[in-house]
Amino acid sequence: MAVPTKNKTHMETQTPAQTQSHQPGLETEMNPKPIFIRASYRGSEKLKGKVALITGGDSGIGRSVAVHYAREGADVAIVYLEENEDAYDTRELVEAEGGRCLLIQGNVQQPEFCKAAVQTTVQTLGQLDILINNAAEQHPHTSFQELSPEEMESTFRTNIFSFFHFSWAALPYLKTGSSIINTTSVTAFRGSGGLVDYSSTKGAITSFTRSLSQQLAEKSIRVNAVAPGPIWTPLIPATFTADKVEKFGKDTALGRAGQPCEVGPCYVFLASEDASYMTGQTLHPNGGDVVNA
Repeated sequence: MAVPTKNKTHMETQTPAQTQSHQPGLETEMNPKPIFIRASYRGSEKLKGKVALITGGDSGIGRSVAVHYAREGADVAIVYLEENEDAYDTRELVEAEGGRCLLIQGNVQQPEFCKAAVQTTVQTLGQLDILINNAAEQHPHTSFQELSPEEMESTFRTNIFSFFHFSWAALPYLKTGSSIINTTSVTAFRGSGGLVDYSSTKGAITSFTRSLSQQLAEKSIRVNAVAPGPIWTPLIPATFTADKVEKFGKDTALGRAGQPCEVGPCYVFLASEDASYMTGQTLHPNGGDVVNA
């Protein structure tokens, strides 16, 4: 099982050349392992008594959110595709923090699965207060004509259609003070020539967040987003070539890729009462990557 990395003055900056055979990738095969929470992070019961459902929660940013939420007193349900070892590790990490962790395996591209996952969460954990739409895929291509219609459609089904289906299914269970938090990306604001499919969906997520927040404001349900820059997650070695992995994140102002532990606290803030006057907004943990927000 993965264990928290000891606290460091500076986050890990090296991402050695490596690849994985398929996405969304496995955290167990990454070198070095992502840092999902700082050893020095102290919970303060910001989310005590809450239940969160996290898509793509087995690894990467999703794992970071799950462990941060557990340290803040929440129980979590994790939706994942097929990465059983990563999911089991995350469950163990959540339980070590004193939280309950429900694992739900399935394909978020299927509307009926999205609905069933929400219902299972409520039936098992008793309620639903926070929905984290985080699952993602991408198909890098340097030539637009290499991007197939099937890849484009698949990315949209995972990255934005699932956000709709989960939000739609969750809404009857959400109440005053509940939150929906969507994972968008720096690419929604600056574009990405090599990730036309991914950046297009992330732009849609940003608009989805802003628009849904206006609809749900009268119910006092807040809808916000987080737009990470280059973060060291399994999706990177699972989709990029080895030479791109080695250079990953070095073009940011901070000169390195970020770690999930540098993103997870954004989700804590947006779900907590500290962000009670924020809706339709986006936080940008991106290492100084240039955006036009």
